[in-house]
Amino acid sequence: MVGGIGAGKSTVTEYLGRRGFAVIDADVVAHRVVEPDRPAWRALRDAFGDAVLAADRTLDRSFLAEVVFHDRSALQRLNGITHGYIGEEIRAALERASGAAAFVAIPLFRAEHRQVFHLTRVWGVLASPEVALARLVGARGLDERDARARLASQPGNDERLSVVDDAIWNEGTKAELYARVDELLAERGLA
Repeated sequence: MVGGIGAGKSTVTEYLGRRGFAVIDADVVAHRVVEPDRPAWRALRDAFGDAVLAADRTLDRSFLAEVVFHDRSALQRLNGITHGYIGEEIRAALERASGAAAFVAIPLFRAEHRQVFHLTRVWGVLASPEVALARLVGARGLDERDARARLASQPGNDERLSVVDDAIWNEGTKAELYARVDELLAERGLA
């Protein structure tokens, strides 16, 4: 499952989890791989310096976000360091998953992820940039400048649509979103 920030990917994964499906969220995995003293944490500290660490030695996410969402080369460096570790954790979680289906939420999905993770279908959770911006500013409390920078750092909907099998447009109510997910589950014999 792919989707940009503010599209509603987390809402869909939470719903699938409540429905009993295994859900592996790359954002959750990304937080786990940078816990203090793990290899990705050490690599980030080496690449960006101790300034990326909070007083408790955890990653200072606010500081790092301020750096990478305003400097493309820093974002590429961050992604280059973390993506391999994230991929390893996702593969291991997929091997442990049981049940009729497992869902992997990957915000920065690339076509090669199909093969890397042996994905049979790719769903895209999409919202217009205006709706995503309103969610980031309203519901998440980001300032508009930061929200726009985060949106600009990610692929657009046209690029996402080119790599998905099924689109889930999320610009209405949660009930409408859940109904579309249920429809896709039924189409795959998973309802």
